[in-house]
Amino acid sequence: MLECVINISEGRDEAVIAAVAAAAGAHLLDVHSDPHHHRSVLTVVGEEAARAVAEATVARLDLRDHHGVHPRLGVLDVVPFVALDDSTTEDALAARDAFARWLAEHHGVPCFLYGPERTLPEVRRRAFRDLAPDVGPGQPHPTAGATAVGQRGVLVAYNVWVSGVDGPTVRAMAASVRTPEIRTLGLQVGERWQVSMNLVAPEVAGPAVAYDRVAEVAAQVGATVEGAELVGLVPEAVLRVVPTERWAELDLGLERTIEARLDAAGLR
Repeated sequence: MLECVINISEGRDEAVIAAVAAAAGAHLLDVHSDPHHHRSVLTVVGEEAARAVAEATVARLDLRDHHGVHPRLGVLDVVPFVALDDSTTEDALAARDAFARWLAEHHGVPCFLYGPERTLPEVRRRAFRDLAPDVGPGQPHPTAGATAVGQRGVLVAYNVWVSGVDGPTVRAMAASVRTPEIRTLGLQVGERWQVSMNLVAPEVAGPAVAYDRVAEVAAQVGATVEGAELVGLVPEAVLRVVPTERWAELDLGLERTIEARLDAAGLR
C-alpha cells in the first residue's frame, strides 16, 4: 500500500478544495487547509487516486493568481509517495517515477524528483536555477508551474504557534530548533507567528520533542507558545510514545492516525 500526501496551492476556496479532494473518492484519508499558507494537504492512498487529484488540480488552479505564506513551485506543489504496510521503498520509487513521467507527458508539467537523489528543500533552493527538471519541459507550465515528486518515509507536518516575536526572532527560533530530524521555517501567518516543521524522522523526534524544543527556545527569547497544529495525519506508533495526557496540548488523537483513517475507509 502506498500513501501519497499531496500539497496543492489552494487553501481558501472551499468549493475548489472539495472538488479536488472528491477526485480521490474512497481513497481520500484527510484534507487539511490553511488560508494564510494558501495551501491544502490531501492524504490519499494509491497511485490512481494521486493521478485523479493531480488531474483536478491542474485543471482548476492557476499559479498566476496565487499569493500565500508558504513557498511553492506549482499548483500541484509536492507529491510524495510513502510505503506503508507490505510496500517497499522500491515500490514508492517506482510510483514516483511513473507519476512524474505521466504528469509531464499528459499535462506538460515539469517535475523535479526528490528522495535518494536530493531533499525537497534542495529542490526548492535550486529549481530552475542550477537544477533542471528531471522530467518534462525545461520551463514552468504557464498556469501549473512545476511539481516536486518524491519518495520518502513517513513524515509528520507540525506547526507550533508563538507570540511575543517579530520576523527576525521567529526565523531565528526556527533555525535554533532545526536538526537533521526537524526541518523548520519561521513564518508570519496572518497576524500570528508560527514555527512550521516537517518531522522527517518522527520515530526519533516526534511532535512532543518538536513542541518542547520550540518551547525551550521561546523561553530563552521571552516568547510564548500558544498552541500546536498537526497538519494531516500521524502514524499510530509515533502517537503511542507520547503520554496520553499531552495529546490535547499537542493537537493529537487516535482519530488523527493513518491507521485509524485506513480502517475507517475500509482500506486495510
